[in-house]
Formats: sequence, C-alpha cells, structure tokens
Amino acid sequence: MKQIAVLASGRGSNFQAIIEGIQSGRIPAECVCLITDNPRAYAVSRASMAGIPTKILNYSGYPNRKEYDQALQDTMTACDADLFLLCGYMRLLDPATVHTFRGRIINIHPALLPSFPGLHAQRRALDYGVRVSGCTVHFVDEGTDTGPIILQRCVPVLQEDDEDLLSKRILTHEHEILVEAAKLFCEDRLRLVGRHVIRT
Repeated sequence: MKQIAVLASGRGSNFQAIIEGIQSGRIPAECVCLITDNPRAYAVSRASMAGIPTKILNYSGYPNRKEYDQALQDTMTACDADLFLLCGYMRLLDPATVHTFRGRIINIHPALLPSFPGLHAQRRALDYGVRVSGCTVHFVDEGTDTGPIILQRCVPVLQEDDEDLLSKRILTHEHEILVEAAKLFCEDRLRLVGRHVIRT
C-alpha cells in the first residue's frame, strides 16, 4: 500500500477529498502526514479529526527562504511517502526539492493548463472572456504550473458567473480528478514519457 503526504496552506477541501477517498477505499493508500506552512490553516483541523500527524513549518520562523526550503525538503524526506499532493499549498517548491522528488509530487490547479497558471486563475479566465474553464491535475516540475498533465476537467463558464461562483463549481471537479489521479498513481497506472503521462 502506498503512503501519501499532503502539503496544504489553507482550508484543505482537496485534502478532505483525499481523506475521504482513502477512507472509502477508492485510493489504496495511507495518508501519513500533513505538512503546512500555516499553523492556523483549517487543514490542520481536518488532519486532527482524521488522526493524521501534522508537521507545521511556519514560514515566519525561518530567517530566509533557503533555510525554509531545506527544512521542507528534510520534512518531506522524513515522511518517507511515495506520493506528495499539493492541496492548496501556496508556496513554490524550490528546484532542489522538485528534483529530489521528481515524478512523486502532484498538484491541482483551477484552470485548463497551460492557460492561466499561477494565482487568481478563475478571475483571469473570466476577465479574458473564456467560455470554458476547468481544472488540471499535473506532476510538478520546476516551473509554475508547467508540469506534465495527468487529468483535466472542463467546466462551462455561465453568463452569471463571477469569480466566487465559478471557483465553487470548479472546486467540485477538483475534488473528483485529484482523487482519481491519486488512485491511478497508487495503483501504479501512471507512466511519465517526456512531457506525456501515459495511463495504463
């Protein structure tokens, strides 16, 4: 059985979807750790309720980014997880960490990549006037939301949509495809060939 660690900075609704996916048996894995840079994140409460150990790396407690990045990499190594899921983790991973865990870090993004990477994706999609938005699960590389794509889900943009309405509709689909991607990884059904993710 695979071991999963989750990195989250906020409310952790995607983390909750992973917890429930594991509890239901859909994801054949154990969640061994939550890592957060925010001691006040609601994700911490979710971990506590599920009996999942939490490692808090409060960014303000480190003198510089380099020391924080090293502490994060050391913590991830100590977790000894097969898969690391970024569930609303709001800090970019440094290249050394990405290299160390290449092919083992998966992120969820609320847009159809490669369109609208980075922050405020739904707002920028609406401002651009797109008719279809959605979400993407991808392996993490050294860029910002540039890694190989695992799964995507389209979500129509409605005339009455604002950022909040569109975000809520996309979030439902985020939960579904993140759980599916974790399931495929834990069943050894994902293979990286260059930029392409092959499902077996």
